[in-house]
Amino acid sequence: MNWLLLGIVFVILGPVLVAIGAKHERKGSEPPSLVQYGYLAVVMGLFIVLVQYCSISAAMLIFVLVTGVIWGLDRFIWAKKRGETPIADWVEYGRGFFPVLLAVFVLRSFVVEPFQIPSSSMRPGLVVGDFILVNKFAYGLRTPVINNVMVPVGKPEHGDVMVFNYPENPSLNYIKRVIGLPGDTVEYRNKKLTINGKPVPTTDMPDHQYVEQGTYLINNKQYNEKLGLHDYSTLAMADVPSVNMGEVRDFPFREDCRYDEEGFSCKVPEGHFFMMGDNRDHSADGRYWGFVPDKYVVGKAFLIWLNFKDMGRVGTSIR
Repeated sequence: MNWLLLGIVFVILGPVLVAIGAKHERKGSEPPSLVQYGYLAVVMGLFIVLVQYCSISAAMLIFVLVTGVIWGLDRFIWAKKRGETPIADWVEYGRGFFPVLLAVFVLRSFVVEPFQIPSSSMRPGLVVGDFILVNKFAYGLRTPVINNVMVPVGKPEHGDVMVFNYPENPSLNYIKRVIGLPGDTVEYRNKKLTINGKPVPTTDMPDHQYVEQGTYLINNKQYNEKLGLHDYSTLAMADVPSVNMGEVRDFPFREDCRYDEEGFSCKVPEGHFFMMGDNRDHSADGRYWGFVPDKYVVGKAFLIWLNFKDMGRVGTSIR
């Protein structure tokens, strides 16, 4: 779907609906339905357009600032001058949206943020269709948009499932597992993970099958892996190399990594993290695009709160 085009259509359609609705008779102080739909279309359209060029947090901040200015001007200036004159519809909607947008912005920026699993890269623990919650203060209270740590609370640890801005396109959010912390040397050779020269404890489990895109049956070897305080399952395919060399990009600090036919070894630079998906042979992760800077950290995933296709997953803690 072309989201930018959809946003532009809403932005154009909104004023048209407002103009048509303004000709209809008002019922008391409430504007006609077409006027309401028109303003809603404008808001939705502008938001869709903004998120094509900046992050969702930045787009929300812009809306909070604009509606906040309208609310403040009306409360302290326009209301006094208006007297008994009916309030303009755009002012009414602007000041009405402000407290709602502010509450959502604060909640999303500092407390918890929802996220939907878009791919199979974190199977078997997380599947396509899972809606999860991300703890925004687990890794420190951060300034909105800029994302610098204001109040240190905690730091990413080995084995955490973390949501972060994708380094090659920070407007996208990715979810992977924290494998390497700053200063660590991470090796993944012949499907065996080693950190700082110590093999990560791994035990065999029964094979795992799943259907991809409703068509392909994928059969994987399944393992139990213990990293830090976390105990979780990973998947791998015996006939697939540890790294697809053709997919490795020229990422920042690429000189700190060594690749060969058996796998790779990387030393994690300061202020960065190395991430991998649990579905090792179906994950576009740090093996291919490098390291995640601390400024791109979003938060720690901790709970599945919804899955329309499998309600039994609701309430499951993320390991």
